[in-house]
Amino acid sequence: MFKAFLKYLEDNRLIKKDDRVLLAVSGGMDSMVMSDLFIRTGIKVGIAHCNFTLRENESDMDEEMVKEFAAKQGVPFFTARFDTKAYATEKGISIQMAARDLRYSWFEKVRKENGYDAVAIAHNLNDNIETLLINLTRGTGITGLSGIRRKKDRVIRPLLFATRELIEDYCRENNLLYREDKSNAETKYTRNKIRHLIIPLLKEINPSIEYTLNETSEKLSGINEIFTGYIEASGKKIFRKSAGFVLADVSRLNRLTGNSAVLYELFRPFGLASGTLNDLRNVIKGKTGGQMFTGTHRIIRNRGELIIEDINTEKKEIISVNNPEELRRCPQIVSVRVLNISEKFRIPVNRQIACLDSELISFPLTLRNWQHGDIFFPLGMTHKKKLSDYFIDRKISLSAKEKIKVLESGGNIVWIVGERIDDRFKVTDKTKVAFIIKAQGAGRRDQSSGRSDE
Repeated sequence: MFKAFLKYLEDNRLIKKDDRVLLAVSGGMDSMVMSDLFIRTGIKVGIAHCNFTLRENESDMDEEMVKEFAAKQGVPFFTARFDTKAYATEKGISIQMAARDLRYSWFEKVRKENGYDAVAIAHNLNDNIETLLINLTRGTGITGLSGIRRKKDRVIRPLLFATRELIEDYCRENNLLYREDKSNAETKYTRNKIRHLIIPLLKEINPSIEYTLNETSEKLSGINEIFTGYIEASGKKIFRKSAGFVLADVSRLNRLTGNSAVLYELFRPFGLASGTLNDLRNVIKGKTGGQMFTGTHRIIRNRGELIIEDINTEKKEIISVNNPEELRRCPQIVSVRVLNISEKFRIPVNRQIACLDSELISFPLTLRNWQHGDIFFPLGMTHKKKLSDYFIDRKISLSAKEKIKVLESGGNIVWIVGERIDDRFKVTDKTKVAFIIKAQGAGRRDQSSGRSDE
């Protein structure tokens, strides 16, 4: 197995000469075998162990065994303890996903801080085919059928050539110590069901099922590289970035709605699940206002485009301010000025600047998101108008509307921030002091017909 290990490292160019490798070692059989193989090569290594505190004393005993192994081998040892359950609850994810996030983030931190060139993970050939079958069962695109990657960024997986049986033989022949996680024998987890129940049945049909599925995965991986190139080229024609969201050309998407593989891969980065492809097709072919949610994004049909935006996690805050200085510190507000009116004064002509009669403004002011039912008197008009109707007239997209805030004084809307002020608060010939608020995007100079007194 040692020769096969060296050959796999070389054939797949997993590391370069003189690279230093950080080994992710749980204490299980796979990671202990990987550690022994690396140490035999003479490559400079360090050992990193995560204690997820999920198995009480068992977790501590894992950590102690790995620590003693590192000390015996004269290898640098790094360890961290995580409250995995608390992290999972905080993020709203499973324990397995929480452990994955925590370990990979920490491994990269240790790698950078200690000058290692790569992080080695002990996934084996059986892990690869189990992942393939899990993805196939749940529904996936071609990427999910390509299995576990040998190398991604700074993470390498040098045991993907070895079956679990081969690893067990090496461990036994070299009398390596390891610790067994009792949960690995339980069949309540999906991976364990496939490992202990499904694969043995498949082996009755094909005794070499591990190698057969692994070869299929490698072929699909090669096809995926070609397919990925096509998806990237198509995506450049279909998608374009705008302020805070992505826009997709509906006319180009309409030509692809019959190709599930292409459509899925195009929208997979936006959290699309394979089971929701029909929902996506309905939005593409539907009318303005049609929408759907993925796990991470909202997709809205708006005329000839789809608006794709991250699900807004920003709190819909209602901010009350008691003076101009507090208003200046609010989101979207760049500056606030109080100016005496003189003959030289000219009202700025810029939607991002509100020029108001100071005497008509009363603190506290309220800055909040607009709501359905809100009304105001648009500048230049003597009758009220619903904000929702104003947005339709301005052809403001659904996505952009949700980011719009309003400024209130005494329960009345003074300004739709970045859009239009209320006529009741405008500067007139009788105004003595102007209250000027500048929002983000106003530019360096006010667009006015003159200069104002500072």
